Amino acid sequence: MTEQKIGAKDVAALRQQTGAGMMDSKRALEEANGDAEKAVEILRVKMGSKLGKLADREASEGTVQSYIHANGKVGVLVEIDCNTDFVATNADFVAFAKDVALHIAGSPQTRFVSEDEVPQDVRDAEARVFEQQAADKPENVRPRIVEGQLKKWLGEVVLLNQVHVNADKHDGKTIEQLRGDLSAKTGENVVIRRFTRFAVGE
Repeated sequence: MTEQKIGAKDVAALRQQTGAGMMDSKRALEEANGDAEKAVEILRVKMGSKLGKLADREASEGTVQSYIHANGKVGVLVEIDCNTDFVATNADFVAFAKDVALHIAGSPQTRFVSEDEVPQDVRDAEARVFEQQAADKPENVRPRIVEGQLKKWLGEVVLLNQVHVNADKHDGKTIEQLRGDLSAKTGENVVIRRFTRFAVGE
């Protein structure tokens, strides 16, 4: 059986349906060879009664936190949402928001929260550049080179894909893994809604 290519939209749809994390959703889809119904079954076994409860709850509460670098040259505002005002004022939740703001300050290439937000035309433009760069390589390996470069680029521009800049403090976890941990700990749908990074002269 040929391996089904898992798209970001498929992963997003499964996350929305189940409340599972991005990597869990992707792994389930890969295991199910792209079959969404089978992927839900796999996640049901893994997550049990938690499945669906988080994603169905609207994240209408939250916090806006900031980080200003010591030299006053870089600043970040980030909005992170949850389900209740109780969690919105929780110390762990606020600390997570501050940690995300700090990470974005140290990651100037970050442009999008998730892969779902990356416009197709922007992806296509990057892919064309990588195709041109791989033009001198054997034709049969070019697609793999382009795919690898695209994945690396997404890791640079997509917040959830990135390992937190303070890797020692966070055990080398990605922002998505940290978000998932907090969601599991609080029992709420934690959503990084948006961010803005300011840098003097940019």
